[in-house]
Amino acid sequence: MTGTEGSSPGGRPGRARPAAAPRRRLVSHLSVVVPFYNEEDNVPELHRRLTGVLNGRGIPHVLYFVNDGSRDGTLERLRALASSDRRVRVLSFSRNFGHQMSISAGLAHADGDAVVVMDADLQDPPELIPDLLERWAEGYDVVCAVRRKRKEGPLKRAAYALFYRVLRRISNVEMPLDSGDFSLLDARVVGLLRAFPERNRFVRGLRSWVGFRQTELAYERMPRRAGEPKYRVRHLLKLALDGFFAFSTVPLQLSTWLGFLAAGLGFLYLVYALASRFLYQNPAGWTSLAAIILFLGGTQLILLGVLGEYVGRIYEEVKQRPLYIVDEAIGFPEGEHGAVARLGGEGP
Repeated sequence: MTGTEGSSPGGRPGRARPAAAPRRRLVSHLSVVVPFYNEEDNVPELHRRLTGVLNGRGIPHVLYFVNDGSRDGTLERLRALASSDRRVRVLSFSRNFGHQMSISAGLAHADGDAVVVMDADLQDPPELIPDLLERWAEGYDVVCAVRRKRKEGPLKRAAYALFYRVLRRISNVEMPLDSGDFSLLDARVVGLLRAFPERNRFVRGLRSWVGFRQTELAYERMPRRAGEPKYRVRHLLKLALDGFFAFSTVPLQLSTWLGFLAAGLGFLYLVYALASRFLYQNPAGWTSLAAIILFLGGTQLILLGVLGEYVGRIYEEVKQRPLYIVDEAIGFPEGEHGAVARLGGEGP
């Protein structure tokens, strides 16, 4: 299923259908990037299903597993996989740097003709990879897996639906609705994403921002196989704010309109107070004055908070710290693809 062809107003990249051309095929291999955080129970099953699908279809592949500072036995199980399967590469961070940084680290080292990004909890079915690869073979550079049906509770589903629709409404980039990080990216898209310097990364937004030929593939998101969800409310809230503030200036514009609204209401109340005083000899009471002060004070704090979000992100950018630190690289053949980037932002 594809979006509209050509370009859309406001600088939104169109999702053009690729012109007739020879079908793509893998010259080297397919890379699969999977971030892990406390997923020891899912490691063996994920590897079994991945290799079963890829080997069964005869798809040459290399698996890039990124350990995001796990505190359970995830790293030990990944080490065991790397020792038994030469197609497994493991990057282990010095601490927990976050899901988006783990994806960025995997993309920085993936060297396949195409790269699949997916989660380790098996909610993203590995069996969908051949379908993603088929769309890539047709000429698409970005194939986003769109969740047709979710297994979470109604409140969480509603929050997700609201987030994606608000983000699409206010963003200056067209983003597919209900699409997470599960996707396939062409090698040239991955090369561009590596060059992006942002510290507050929203990968699913960045892949839309690059443009090129994009399409969507609907699927039913499965329930988590084992363990607990790692994205708590605060993590989801931060991810949502990163999406809003990285791809839209509407919150700043909203601040301006709130200022106009507060000023307009203040003027109307002034007219009301003067009319009450001189026409009805009814002086305004302290309750009204307290309400006005609270309204103006609350509005100012909201505006300061919005400005603070932007300023805080500028502060993070200008420090120029690495995106992540790799403590251990396992399964990388020496000299085959160059040195492993130990600091995020370096070239591998």
